[in-house]
Amino acid sequence: MPRPLPKLPTTVVGSLPQPGWLIDRDRLGHQFPPRVRAAELWRIPEADLAEAQDDATLVTIRAQEEAGLDIVGDGEIRRESYSNHFATALEGIDLDNPGTVRNRSGLDIPVPRITGPITRPRPVQADDVRFLRAHTDRAVKITVPGPFTMAQQAQDDHYGSDRELALAYADVVRAEIAGLFAAGADVVQLDEPWLQARPDVARQYGVEALNRALEGAAGTTHVHLCFGYAAMVAERPDGYSFLPELADVTCDAVSVETAQSHLDPATLEPLRGKGIALGVLDLSTPEVETPVQIADRVRRALDHVDVDKLVLSSDCGLKYLPRESAAGKMRALVTAAELVRGEV
Repeated sequence: MPRPLPKLPTTVVGSLPQPGWLIDRDRLGHQFPPRVRAAELWRIPEADLAEAQDDATLVTIRAQEEAGLDIVGDGEIRRESYSNHFATALEGIDLDNPGTVRNRSGLDIPVPRITGPITRPRPVQADDVRFLRAHTDRAVKITVPGPFTMAQQAQDDHYGSDRELALAYADVVRAEIAGLFAAGADVVQLDEPWLQARPDVARQYGVEALNRALEGAAGTTHVHLCFGYAAMVAERPDGYSFLPELADVTCDAVSVETAQSHLDPATLEPLRGKGIALGVLDLSTPEVETPVQIADRVRRALDHVDVDKLVLSSDCGLKYLPRESAAGKMRALVTAAELVRGEV
């Protein structure tokens, strides 16, 4: 059993920096996160890659433990991007002849092309959870791309309906979630940044797709939405275009960013009753904030959330930061949590 969680438990959204000996970080940082396979990014020969990814994941687990995080993840070390690891493991897609989609930065990028019914022939990340569970005594979290986001990151040549495509993705995500909890996950998080990127479409069926994916979940579930990786999308609006709608989603907590965006915490009021994973680490700079700065970001939100359900987190994934910056930010987050715990 994992150790019990304290008040204001700490975690990070998902990704952490991958070692330069494992992946070409310079190349990774100069292209948008791939939606199709990008095997050319790995520095390790294919025959040795899985073992190397395990080794790097173990280092990442230890870094989170040493920083003092209460909920740890695998850092998405085995992934080229947060979404393609899962999305390209499905059937019903053509990766050899990809489609194109205009991304949130206005560029046309290659994406999976849907050519038949989407199915999940086997569990995708259950072994990742088992590895994580075997190497830490802390609560463990695993992330999965959400159905709405995957549908927006694909070219549909089969379903003929964006909604039907999203619901098909929801079915395979629901099956994956069941397998992840069975493998030992304490928290499963669905990453849904495209709810924010395409709010008008999201209002048509985004909640429906999420609830279909979350139906019957056997453990704690989070939904994360953000404004994109700070390394890729520098400009932040002053508020979410899709947030109150998540009050109708059956997840236990909503993961949001507030540090770089300077989000008005009153924006979170419509989500009363749900947990909030509050992003309080600014990932637009490698500079490590002081614990006092982070604690002040937390204090701003305390009157607008259910404190007993509050988790302290990062704005988004730390994938593109230098490793020493990521470690410093995690340590500062833990110290900030200790400061605020004494006040609530």
